[in-house]
Amino acid sequence: MKKFKYRSIVLGFSIIGLTQSVQAAEITPAETSFVFNTLLFLIGGFLVMFMAAGFSMLEAGMVRSKNVATICTKNISLYALSGLMFWLVGYELMYNNVNQGFGSGYFGKLSIFSPDDSAAISGDFSANYGAYADWFFQMVFCATASSIVSGTLAERIKLWPFLIFSGVLTAFIYPVTGSWVWGGGWLAELGFTDFAGSTLVHSVGGWAALMGAVFLGPRLGKYREVNGKICITPYPGSNLPIATLGTFILWFGWFGFNGASQLALGSAADAIAIAKIFANTNMAAAAGTITALVLTQLLYKKVDLTMALNGALAGLVSITADPLSPSISQAVFIGSIGAFIVIISVPLLDRLKIDDVVGAIPVHLLCGIWGTLIVPLSNVQTGFGTQAIGVIAIGVFVCAVSAVFWWVLKTTIGIRVSEEQERLGLDQVELGLKAYPEFSHIETAPKY
Repeated sequence: MKKFKYRSIVLGFSIIGLTQSVQAAEITPAETSFVFNTLLFLIGGFLVMFMAAGFSMLEAGMVRSKNVATICTKNISLYALSGLMFWLVGYELMYNNVNQGFGSGYFGKLSIFSPDDSAAISGDFSANYGAYADWFFQMVFCATASSIVSGTLAERIKLWPFLIFSGVLTAFIYPVTGSWVWGGGWLAELGFTDFAGSTLVHSVGGWAALMGAVFLGPRLGKYREVNGKICITPYPGSNLPIATLGTFILWFGWFGFNGASQLALGSAADAIAIAKIFANTNMAAAAGTITALVLTQLLYKKVDLTMALNGALAGLVSITADPLSPSISQAVFIGSIGAFIVIISVPLLDRLKIDDVVGAIPVHLLCGIWGTLIVPLSNVQTGFGTQAIGVIAIGVFVCAVSAVFWWVLKTTIGIRVSEEQERLGLDQVELGLKAYPEFSHIETAPKY
C-alpha cells in the first residue's frame, strides 16, 4: 500500500513536470497549423499513392489474361519512374521561380529538388507546411497523370518505349503545364481555376494517351470493315472483380486527391472545407455510377459493369476541377453529366478506330474537360471563357509535344510489338512469364 502511494506521488510530480515543459515550449498557433498542414499533405499523399494500386488493378482486370503481368509491371515501373523524374527535374520546373528568369510565366527552374526545412526547425513556420511533405504530395499527382496513359495503350505497346515516354511526361510535359496554374504562371494570372487537376492531371494524361493511341494503332482484329460498315470485335477483360476492386481503391484514394488539395488543415474553416470536398467527391462518383447503370440498361437492355466502373471514375474526374464550391446537388449534376459523356463517347471512339482498352480517354480527357469548363457554374472567381482558354492551351501543348515524342520513338526504336508477339501476349514476349499460367492461352490469328 505504501509502495502504491509512493508511485502515485512520483507519477503526480512527473505529470506536473511534463505540463510545465509543454507550457515552457510555448507551442504557437503557427506551429500547430504547420503540423496539421504537413500531416494533411502526408495523409493525402499516401492516399493518392494508393491510387497507383487502383489503376494497376483496374487495368489488370480490363486487359486479357495474356497481358496482365505486363500491365502490372508498367504500373509499378511508371510510379517509381515518376518519383525519380519529379525529383530530378519536374518539381523545380513546376514550382521554382516560375514568374522569373528565362521562362517567366511558362516554366520554372531546371534543377534537382533540394528540400530545406531548416527554418521550421528553427521556429519559423511561415512556410505553412514541410518541404518534404509538399514534394511527396505533388509527386504522387505527377504519377497519376502517367498512370492514365498505360491503360489506353495496353496489349500492344513495347515496355521500354512506353517507359521512355512516361519519363518525358513526368519530367517535362506535366510539370510545364502545371507551372502555368499551380506554379503561378500565365494561366493562374489569367484567372484559370483547376482545384485538384481535372485538366492539369487527368486531361494532360488523356491527351498524351490519345496521341499514343493514334500513333500506335488499334489491337489486331479490333476493327474490320464489312460492306463499308465498321465491325468491332469485343475483347473482354480477364478479371472484372479485380477491375471493380481497382475502382473502389481509386474512389477511396480520390478523397486524398481532392481533399488534401485544400492544402491546409490549420483552422476550423479548412476542416469544414475538406469535409465538404469529401462529400461532393463521393456524391459525384455515386451519381456517375447510377447514371451509367441506367443509361446502359436503356441503350443496351443490359447493365454493363465496365461502364458502371467508368461512370464512377467519370464522376470523380468531373468534380475534381472544383470539389469545394458546388452544393451537393450541383456535384450530383456534374458527376451525372460526366457519366453521360463516357457512355456516348466510347462508341464514338470505336467509330474513329481509336482503341482505348480501359476507356481512359473518355473518362480522364473528356470528363476532365467537362469538369474544368463547368467550374463557373458554382465558382464566380473565374469565367467560362477563361476556363476554355486554359483547356485549349494545355490540350494544344500536350498534343504537340506528345506527338513529337511518340513520332520519334516510333521512327527510331519502334513502339509496337510484332503481330506474332501481340498474339502470343506481352507477358510471354516482354517478361517471359504469365500472370495466370494455369488459365491463359495463346490466341490464334482472327479469321474473317
